[in-house]
Amino acid sequence: MARKGSKQGAAQHKESGPSTLGELLRLPRGQHVDLGAHDAGASPGGPADKAAGLADTALMGERLADLQERLWAAGSAGDRRRLLLVLQGMDTSGKGGTVKHVIGLFNPSGCRIKAFKAPTHEELGHSFLWRIKKELPHPGEIGIFDRSQYEDVLIARVRELVSRAQLTRRYSQINGFEKSLAEDGVTVVKCFLHISYEQQRRRLLERLDNPDKHWKFNVGDIEERALWPAYQEAYEIALERCSTDAPWYLVPADRKWYRNWAISRLLLEHLEGLDPQYPKADFDVAEARARLLAT
Repeated sequence: MARKGSKQGAAQHKESGPSTLGELLRLPRGQHVDLGAHDAGASPGGPADKAAGLADTALMGERLADLQERLWAAGSAGDRRRLLLVLQGMDTSGKGGTVKHVIGLFNPSGCRIKAFKAPTHEELGHSFLWRIKKELPHPGEIGIFDRSQYEDVLIARVRELVSRAQLTRRYSQINGFEKSLAEDGVTVVKCFLHISYEQQRRRLLERLDNPDKHWKFNVGDIEERALWPAYQEAYEIALERCSTDAPWYLVPADRKWYRNWAISRLLLEHLEGLDPQYPKADFDVAEARARLLAT
């Protein structure tokens, strides 16, 4: 049974239209995506304000932890199901912040977190999916990808690292890969963190204005920012073409509190949908109890 905070959140979503946040944020499968038509500062289906959002996110923590433990326990008994959260978005959209604030609600021992950087020399010697497959969650685990296989159709497209024919094949390969994941019991939750051009500038300036944040700033970010239109187009194509077996959720990310609340809610909805159960004892509980009391 869901905790009080979960019920209140669910009731709020019903008032706003769709019965779940997933239905509200999910992009239509295979349809053209215009990112400019989506408000990055919006908070669809969310609490009234930041204070309410932080409070509701905290309330979800207990329920998320309970579901994670049940998933882990079921995995130990042979249940192959697991969940993979994929985070994609422009620089400063909050992929790392999401890992810190949302995944912090879980037991880290049951999580497998991977931040994908530029491929190494060894990785370049394999298929672009090779390094992704190595980091997939095991049964019972929750996996989190900070960037993912989509980098190979995003930066590869913008920087023209491969031919358009190769890009076309990669979209198909990603769809086939995600289909195989679904067939193997992996629930893939793909979130595009949608940040505005203006908000990215503010966040980059915050890093420059705070010496404690200089380590997070890369002068290359300025060059990448100049390619904003090309990246937006690359994302629109990927969001449209790769939504067959695992849909995309567009999460407005200008408001950090809403971003964290929304992804927490999406994870809660998917874990509740899985409804993992604790495995039944494969021994005589009464006999074991009697033996223990006799010691």
